[in-house]
Amino acid sequence: MSLLPPRHPQEAIAKAVKGIVEAYRPEPDPRVSLYDQVIYVAERPLLEAVMQRARWNQAHAADMLGINRNTLRKKLRAHALDKGGR
Repeated sequence: MSLLPPRHPQEAIAKAVKGIVEAYRPEPDPRVSLYDQVIYVAERPLLEAVMQRARWNQAHAADMLGINRNTLRKKLRAHALDKGGR
């Protein structure tokens, strides 16, 4: 395992996703897919980083992500980030 940062962010993301897949254990609820699990795990740090960069301005963050502000608000609530993540 290298201690050096990846040359490209895509490499870090790919490595993280591979780790999630390798550690995958089926959920007791068959409606929770591997895809849903990966998206849920990846979405929170993405939202945190974008919200910090946008200085917690939801309209600006939604524009950065290319999603509707109401969709962003729903995702922030789902990840308990709607109060500024603090």
